[in-house]
Amino acid sequence: MKVKFVTHTGEVFEIEATPGLSLMQVASSEAVPGIVAECGGVLSCATCHVHVDAEWFDKLPPVSKTEEGMLEYAAEPHPRGRLSCQIKITEALDGLSVVLPENQ
Repeated sequence: MKVKFVTHTGEVFEIEATPGLSLMQVASSEAVPGIVAECGGVLSCATCHVHVDAEWFDKLPPVSKTEEGMLEYAAEPHPRGRLSCQIKITEALDGLSVVLPENQ
């Protein structure tokens, strides 16, 4: 299954993703530029922030209170913003597309 990362400049990274990993882990393992992931995925920063494409946003699990709080620290808040460390890859997310903000 594949996921797609689009940088703020329009560069596209389509990556084979393993179910069970987080979207942040997938991006980090492939050195996708724009995913800093300072905390390593333990939900204590907002440096893995992504803007989820509209067609996918409602297919994701709801935002937890903790994630909601961390999203307040995102450099570029967005109505469809999520922390990629909180998005677990499943078969239902095959084709997921996210845009990376210019700054983390």
